Amino acid sequence: MSATKTAIEMTITAARAASEMKATSIVAIDVSERLVLTDTFLVLSGSSERQVRSIVDAVEEAVEKSGHRRLRREGLEGEAHWVLLDFGELMVHVQQDEDREYYALEKLWGDCPVIELPDDVTADPEYRESSMSAYFDFSDLGNS
Repeated sequence: MSATKTAIEMTITAARAASEMKATSIVAIDVSERLVLTDTFLVLSGSSERQVRSIVDAVEEAVEKSGHRRLRREGLEGEAHWVLLDFGELMVHVQQDEDREYYALEKLWGDCPVIELPDDVTADPEYRESSMSAYFDFSDLGNS
């Protein structure tokens, strides 16, 4: 069983909102085969605490405007290194670049299919990847 249509639509909505805030390395993963508590992960990063907070605000607003309620939010207190937004079928992980590279969620969930995001999700190629992404090999993501 793969991610529901609703989960994929929410993921795309959240990815577009994050992209508008210049989030880096936006990756959507279908984890529905491996987890029972959610269908998709959206993993993305920002370069600073301020940017992470802006991305979180934009994602929450966009997903809630599309009719979905946030169930939980973790990590916004303090320096906002890793914020988790739980929308039920979608979990959004917003991390500062250094934390994103350290925890490498894409590698952890590398055996799960990657959800193709529309071209408009990363409007500016300069913001497609974090500055540290060249040090890690994610070429095998989504390949079984």
